[in-house]
Amino acid sequence: MAMQPRKPGSGSASGGPGGKKKFFYRRKRVCKFCVEKIEYIDFKDVKMLQQFIPERGKILPRRISGTCALHQRKLQNAIKRARTIALIPFATD
Repeated sequence: MAMQPRKPGSGSASGGPGGKKKFFYRRKRVCKFCVEKIEYIDFKDVKMLQQFIPERGKILPRRISGTCALHQRKLQNAIKRARTIALIPFATD
């Protein structure tokens, strides 16, 4: 079988029309706590902690929330403390 030549402008294997591949550039998320210079993450501040917990009740990972490693650990401890004194639910039904 002989391969038929492609028409210019038709979709090619390397991406859209014209053979140019489009790259999706995602902006790097910055740590909210570093930007606002927050040293201590208060476990009693439920409104702020709710931003890092989806409806299921899990803690959002760093790659999604955009926090740095240091503040992610502090945030994790604050969420766990808030859960133990029943400010935040462990899970939803």
